[in-house]
Amino acid sequence: MMFKSVKTGFLATILVATAVMANAQKKISQGTVTYGVEYSLPAEQAAMASQLPKEQKVKFSGNVMRMDMQQGPASIGILQDFVQKTGLMLIDVPIAQMQYAVKMSKEEIEQAEASAPKLIDFKATGEKQKVGDYNAEKYSYKDDKGGTYELWATNDIELPNGFAGSQFKDIKGSLVKYTTFQNGMKVTLTVKSISEDKVGPFSLEVPSGYELKTMQEIMAMQGGGQ
Repeated sequence: MMFKSVKTGFLATILVATAVMANAQKKISQGTVTYGVEYSLPAEQAAMASQLPKEQKVKFSGNVMRMDMQQGPASIGILQDFVQKTGLMLIDVPIAQMQYAVKMSKEEIEQAEASAPKLIDFKATGEKQKVGDYNAEKYSYKDDKGGTYELWATNDIELPNGFAGSQFKDIKGSLVKYTTFQNGMKVTLTVKSISEDKVGPFSLEVPSGYELKTMQEIMAMQGGGQ
């Protein structure tokens, strides 16, 4: 009788452990996050929104993320270590046989971050709903210019710490819908899909064949119509 009780207890322990594992947070160290993007622009720039991409794919491997975009004939890749706060921009213009690389220092990235409104006063509301495939909780927050926002965070998955930016570091969970600032524009990002696949490793070293330039030199070239 005691042996049967021990077996029953052992089976119960296995079932509980299995249930805990099934509900455990899935940690993803590399893959691709695809966002839907909405822009909040001043009335005089509203027409620009139709020309901006409605989707944004961010590949990541460890602490380094990569975004790729097309600007006219130029393919642009932006890599950033979101922990060390260093980056690299790669510009490839095949039609002109030009390949340029621009390094971004920690000081430059922090200066760009400092110029954006500061996000503050994050508060969990307790309100819950599904965003896409993920169970999420709503948070409210503000910026130091008087704006108010909401975000949704999930504990179903765990993305690398700092992935959504240092301003969101105190949120418990991974952000599946949130408003932030990119290049001076207010944007709302909503996760459409997260795939775990081998996309890296990514390097912030200048690849062979790319000519190192400063951002000032690149801007001067654009201004000169070259």
